[in-house]
Amino acid sequence: MKVLLAEDSKTNQILIRAYIEEEGHDIVIVSDGQQAIEQFQNARPDLVLMDIIMPVKDGIEAAKEIRALCEQDGDWVPIVFLSAMTESKDIVHAIDAGGDDYLTKPVEAVVLNAKLRAMERIADMRQQLKKANRELLRMTVRDGLTGIANRRHFDEVISREVKRAIRSGLPVSLVMCDIDCFKPYNDNYGHQAGDDCLKYVARTMAKVSKRPGDLVARYGGEEFAAVLPETELAGARAIAENVRDAVDKLNLSHDYSLASDHITLSCGVATVSPSKGDDVAVIVKQLIKTADKALYQAKDLGRNQVAVID
Repeated sequence: MKVLLAEDSKTNQILIRAYIEEEGHDIVIVSDGQQAIEQFQNARPDLVLMDIIMPVKDGIEAAKEIRALCEQDGDWVPIVFLSAMTESKDIVHAIDAGGDDYLTKPVEAVVLNAKLRAMERIADMRQQLKKANRELLRMTVRDGLTGIANRRHFDEVISREVKRAIRSGLPVSLVMCDIDCFKPYNDNYGHQAGDDCLKYVARTMAKVSKRPGDLVARYGGEEFAAVLPETELAGARAIAENVRDAVDKLNLSHDYSLASDHITLSCGVATVSPSKGDDVAVIVKQLIKTADKALYQAKDLGRNQVAVID
C-alpha cells in the first residue's frame, strides 16, 4: 500500500515513517497542504494521512481539494486526519471536510498500525471493485457472441469520431461489411455453424484492421462495420479490400452461396470530411447511409467485392 503523509513536524515525519515502513508500506512525505494536493495527483496513494495545522494550506482545505479530485476521477481514497486537537467540533469539522477517520497526536504505533491494516483491506476491496467495474464495462461494449465491439459501442464511437473530424477538419471513413448469402448458410449448416462463421469473420476483421484508433464492430446479424478515423477514401478502400481478401482466404465451405463455394464478404466504403458547424447526428446518419448504399452496390455487382462512395 502507498501512503501519503502530510505533516510539517520533522519529528512526527520520522516517527510515522518508521511505523509505516515497519509494516511494509511505501510512504511519500510532504510538509504542507498544497504539496499534499500535488503529490496526491502524482503519486496516486492508497491512503492519505493528513495533519490539520500546516503552512501554505491547512489539512482541511487540502482534504476538500483531494476529495474534489477523487470525484472527478470517479475514485475514492481514504483520508485519515492527524491532530493534537481533541474537541468534538474539531473532529466533526475534519470528517465533514472529507476525512474518513481521525487520530490524535501523539500517535501510538499499535493504533496507527491497526488503522493501516483496516485501510489496506479497504484498498484491496477498491482494487477488486475497479477490476469488476472494468469487466462490467467490457461486457457492456462487447458483442456477446463474437467478442468485438457491439452496436451500442459502435454508435458511441462513430459519433465521437465525427465530432473529432469536425474539429480537426480531417476525414473519417466507414466500412460496412456483410457476409454473402449467410441465411442459406445458417439454414443448411445449422445455427452453431452460423455462430462459428460469425466468430471467424469478426476475428479476421479485427486482426486485419488493427490500427489503434480503428474500431471493428458487429453492426447487426451478419453485418459488420469498421470506423476508420483520419482515413481518406483510398486508404479505407485498401483496408476494406484487405478485410474482404482475408475472409475469402479463410476458405470456409459454403455450398449454398451465389457468390462462391466458400464464405465471402461484400464491403461498402464511404468517407466524409465534415466542416465546423456541421450537425454531428446528420453527418453520422449520412455516413452510415452512404456506406450502406455502397454495400448494396457491391452486392448488386456480384458480391465478394468492395464498392466505394465519396
